[in-house]
Amino acid sequence: MSVLDAFSLSDRVAVVTGGNRGLGRSFALALGQAGASVAILARDTVKTDEVLDELKARGVRARGFRADVARRPDVDRVVEEIVAEMGGVDVLVNNAGTCVHRPALEVTDTEWQEVIDVNVTGVWNCCQAFGTYMAANGGGNIINIGSISGQIVNRPQWQPGYNASKAAVHQLTKSLAAEWAPLGIRVNALAPGYVKTEMAPVDRPEFRQHWIEDVPMKRYATPEEIAPSVVYLASDASAFMTGSVLVIDGGYTIF
Repeated sequence: MSVLDAFSLSDRVAVVTGGNRGLGRSFALALGQAGASVAILARDTVKTDEVLDELKARGVRARGFRADVARRPDVDRVVEEIVAEMGGVDVLVNNAGTCVHRPALEVTDTEWQEVIDVNVTGVWNCCQAFGTYMAANGGGNIINIGSISGQIVNRPQWQPGYNASKAAVHQLTKSLAAEWAPLGIRVNALAPGYVKTEMAPVDRPEFRQHWIEDVPMKRYATPEEIAPSVVYLASDASAFMTGSVLVIDGGYTIF
């Protein structure tokens, strides 16, 4: 096997939650370009169809499935649908997430619960449901999308619920990696820094000092720069890697 062959995902099925926008869209495209058949799992079917058209135009084999990751019955159902329609699941990318930007004393119970339901319970639901399939079928590979927000406190935009949720994702990743390694399931996390997406207006002037000037590389990332790392984690190139949190932040967390 050559070095580049180790990155190939040919004959594998990869599921990307929240794969119809932002980082998730780039992850789906990168996994497809590496040879995987891609299942996009999201709530917005109209947006999913748009991304499916884009992926198929680029030669990626892709299908869309509707589910709310925070609802366990949805996740259990969609596992069965993906296995039936695509022949199995080899890779799961838990990307779906949400964020509330508000000081702690102003966060409502509803806002807190929404962030925890999607970012923590949603990851747990998918890990357990897809992990059950993987454990019974020779193993698999799970990549949880965390954040540097699980390691630092963002400023000047306060987001305590999001930060807590991503720290939980990192620790859940390590816990599952330790428990599931004997089952042939690798579990790693990816922790991006500031990336320009629909959810993160990183180029706004009021954020420049802390989100760009404080980064050693003096810029933010694009989703396309983060996506190849998901291919690395999903492929045999990272075969001896589990329980790790891979930080890609332009050096932000150095300081």
